[in-house]
Amino acid sequence: MTSSYLIFATFAMAAVTFITRALPSLIPRKLLDTPWLHRLNESLPLSVMVLLILTSLSYQDLSATTALDSAELHLLMAQIGALLLVLLIYHISRQLLVSMIVGIAAINGLLWVLNNFLG
Repeated sequence: MTSSYLIFATFAMAAVTFITRALPSLIPRKLLDTPWLHRLNESLPLSVMVLLILTSLSYQDLSATTALDSAELHLLMAQIGALLLVLLIYHISRQLLVSMIVGIAAINGLLWVLNNFLG
């Protein structure tokens, strides 16, 4: 079941990527120069990145009895903290690569802090 899901997801992502890359050549130039499409184009990479991060959050192993010093809760808190930091850095710099690097560093740093000082 898992391998068929991964194969389907891979082909779906490939199809979406192909369509979004081919679509601008099919749309008239006048429509491509509209301001709302430029704003959408600016926010699309961050939106995709946020959706990918939100779908990968680790909350399945949590319950109402999860202790504050549990590794599962630390991971979720680090992921949420890193996501918020990525959003802030992207809002300030408008650089997707810089935001991703900050996010990777933040999740590792937050995990280290949470594991060393809270658990």
